Amino acid sequence: MTQPALHNAHLPTLFLSSDDIAAVVTARGLGAVIAGVATCIEQDFVRWEDFDKSPRLANHSKQGVIELMPVSDDTTYSVKYVNGHPKNFMTGLPTVMAFGCLARVDTGAPTLVSELTLTTAIRTAATSALVAKHVARPDSTTMAIIGNGAQSEFQCLGFAHMLGIHMFRLFDVDATASHKLARHLANAGLLATICDSAAQACESADIVTTVTADKTNALIITPGMLAAGTHLNAVGGDCPGKTEIHPQVLASGPVFVEFEPQTRVEGDIQMLDPDFAVTELWRVFKGEATGRTHPAQITVFDSVGFALEDFSAMRYMGQAAHDLGLGQALALIPALADPKNLFALLEQPHQRRGPSLVALDTFKMGSSALHMPVPVPVPSTSPTTQGRS
Repeated sequence: MTQPALHNAHLPTLFLSSDDIAAVVTARGLGAVIAGVATCIEQDFVRWEDFDKSPRLANHSKQGVIELMPVSDDTTYSVKYVNGHPKNFMTGLPTVMAFGCLARVDTGAPTLVSELTLTTAIRTAATSALVAKHVARPDSTTMAIIGNGAQSEFQCLGFAHMLGIHMFRLFDVDATASHKLARHLANAGLLATICDSAAQACESADIVTTVTADKTNALIITPGMLAAGTHLNAVGGDCPGKTEIHPQVLASGPVFVEFEPQTRVEGDIQMLDPDFAVTELWRVFKGEATGRTHPAQITVFDSVGFALEDFSAMRYMGQAAHDLGLGQALALIPALADPKNLFALLEQPHQRRGPSLVALDTFKMGSSALHMPVPVPVPSTSPTTQGRS
């Protein structure tokens, strides 16, 4: 016997393109979006024990890496596809390309499919700035940034908005990249000095960010380059055989990580003994562990990127798109009169000739549709970064 269709058993899936994410940034300002994503990340890391976590699944090749990054709580499942191919610029492709999905745990129905290339740069900057708020010296004003490629503007503008950093010291082996970054920072009203070496960039820097792309065991930061009290935001080392920091530098102060089992394999600490002590961020955010203990201490964030950050970022972007009326309702899952009769789609092909995108005004999406358990506060927009990307 044919069963009647269940009304509202499945809503159309919201699709967010790169243009939609860019429109969110245009409407709210990049600094405010980074801070909003950081708020979501902190909220979710405080709920650390509510999540089913695992290291990402990676497929490595000579050219780069392709990864899947899953995480879920008891209501929402999240997964991200992301690559890292340092030579892609030679063929006109970004080094990092990504997309992701949120789905309901109770039914498995996907509620959001989103680009994550732009969003990944935003959430990486949000995580870096959030960690620095907890462990960098509060009087920090100057940041060195070594590696001035696609993520560098996001890092700088995130630190400017969230920590008040207003002086940046730039170095890249490609001088064109440094001039590009300096121009964008000047447009945001920030001071930028292009340096001749990584060591020169680190001089007088309160915070040092490394965000290089080469898949090699590099030594970008070596002993003696960091002054007492420096916070090191090590972003570029994120897979086996890809590091930036000399082991002696890592051993010079406390090292903070996202998810220890993953960072042991992918982070700069892959070069150290397996029992080298590290502190997971959630414990600092929750107040269970101490961040910086004194002003002269060198602190290190060994960033590799963790799936929960993408969960948080998609949560923020989905809500922002809803608030701003952005995105398209994607007919990704077939609507079946009888959910046990998938073959009916082939028996009635004339019903499949419509567009795959449903009109957005028919897609009544709210927080419950995306299973967003925590309201997302929207920080005020910084005048120095409003409208910048």
